[in-house]
Amino acid sequence: MSDPTTMSPRELAVFVKQTPNGELRRLMHSPRRTDVIDEIFTNMPQVFRADRAGALTAVIHWRIGDRPDGGVDVYEMVIADGACVSTPGNGRHPDLTLSLGGVDFLNLVTGNAHAVALVMRGRLKTKGDLALTAKFPTLFDPPRG
Repeated sequence: MSDPTTMSPRELAVFVKQTPNGELRRLMHSPRRTDVIDEIFTNMPQVFRADRAGALTAVIHWRIGDRPDGGVDVYEMVIADGACVSTPGNGRHPDLTLSLGGVDFLNLVTGNAHAVALVMRGRLKTKGDLALTAKFPTLFDPPRG
């Protein structure tokens, strides 16, 4: 299997689209999981659309489940002053919390799944500011696979 931690956002989108869910699930249950998620969050500013965010200031918590030990990985994304910064953990009170499984996370952030469809299928749970929930998907322009 290719190494997703060395891929550009576009290459990762193609990789996720072409890789069967079973293999993606194995990846997200492997010791490489944290490195893959860290790399995705490191690259989020590349796909962030500051022009669409305007004066938005928000704290978003991502809760990525399906960890091999049954737990979740939590990342905090702060959007402010036209920038998007992500860090592991959750130091601030969130305006929005997004909870989903590992494979759904990969599909969502690579443009291979739509947030609304995931919500409708019960695979993406949102909690918090409804206006931000609606706007959030438009703030990123992920390359599609």
